[in-house]
Amino acid sequence: MTQGEGLSALLDLLRPGMSVYLPGASGEILALAAALAREPERAAGVHFTSCLVPGINETLDYASLTDTSRVSTFMLPAVSAPSLATRRLSLLPLTYHGAARHIAVQTFDLVLAHVAPPNTQGRCSLGIASDFATIAWNRAKRRVLVVNPSMPSLPRALSIPVGEAHAVITVDGAIVEQQERHPNASAEAIAKGVAALVPDGAHIQAGIGGAPGAMWEQLTGHCGLVLRSGLVTPGFQTLAEAGALAGGDDHLAGIALGPRKFYDWLAETDLVRFASTLETHSHSDLSAVPDLISVNSALEVDLFGQVNVEWQGSCLSSGIGGGPDFMRAAQVSAGGRSIIALPSSAKQGAVSRIVLRLDRPSTSIARSDIDTVVTEHGVAELRGKGLDERAKALIGLAAPAFRDGLATEWESLRQAM
Repeated sequence: MTQGEGLSALLDLLRPGMSVYLPGASGEILALAAALAREPERAAGVHFTSCLVPGINETLDYASLTDTSRVSTFMLPAVSAPSLATRRLSLLPLTYHGAARHIAVQTFDLVLAHVAPPNTQGRCSLGIASDFATIAWNRAKRRVLVVNPSMPSLPRALSIPVGEAHAVITVDGAIVEQQERHPNASAEAIAKGVAALVPDGAHIQAGIGGAPGAMWEQLTGHCGLVLRSGLVTPGFQTLAEAGALAGGDDHLAGIALGPRKFYDWLAETDLVRFASTLETHSHSDLSAVPDLISVNSALEVDLFGQVNVEWQGSCLSSGIGGGPDFMRAAQVSAGGRSIIALPSSAKQGAVSRIVLRLDRPSTSIARSDIDTVVTEHGVAELRGKGLDERAKALIGLAAPAFRDGLATEWESLRQAM
């Protein structure tokens, strides 16, 4: 079957009125996205469910393909924002584990799994994205393996037997890659502050963002570190090559994201086991992990410790994500810590990211779910602190130009309480 024949066969599966699970994150089928962009009428009347991730899945707004196409998702890529405005996209306010539980009870008409070619046992590896495919697969009316020779077969990724599929379609195309980004001075300063809070032997989760991403380079002097995250990036390779990781097979993630050379390294070294989101983001499992250090970014933190990860002004720019799953577990973990790491300001210093109180329609992360906030100006320990102590500590993290104003605003708000 040629590339064109494979894509045609894939598009032929779509019918009006269908509910379809579509891989997102690093598992997105880029060749299918391109084919749908060329022939958008194929998506007429189709309702896609996918975990599309900002900054990763920016190729196509699936909900805009036709007037009757619809998408349900859990985060909001910038490319999909117009469909939220026109109500063709439903943004479900769920954490990653909540998204997994939601998908687990759906009965999809069609589930697509993006996989590597079958091995000698007739099993197809999910490669760089084990997150949701097997969860959706279990209750599908029609199951289709989209075999991509470009997808690496990671030794301990989840896999699906060819015999479980109603159809196997080969589509050879590019897979999702993300080139390494060099952190700026602010991100490096934040990362140093975070790294100083990480004990040797810690289990580490890091979310997407400049500060969490810069943390890995600052941990090369540590030892015995274990990955326990939804995401593995090239920073993990940096730690492995520096001898900072624990031995054994305890490193766990749901997806990989990086350049092709990183995926090939993962396949060669077999250091990471990949699992579904039901496992990687399980509160009960994570809570039992000792020294769980959860590091996530944010757009804003207010003086109460409430966190905004979704709103830029009055516009939604993301979803809740997996951070809260790990943060709540880190607070219960023996020796654990939940950390928010963010720059103190935005727009070249014109806007403070430490604010008096969140002025947004929803709060992404409750003040009860964070222990520590880090900016380039230092560390605020919030655990065990009252309102005034928290506010004082957080004001100290703001850019100097905003501190006096925040202190004055806090006093006015405090008098009104």
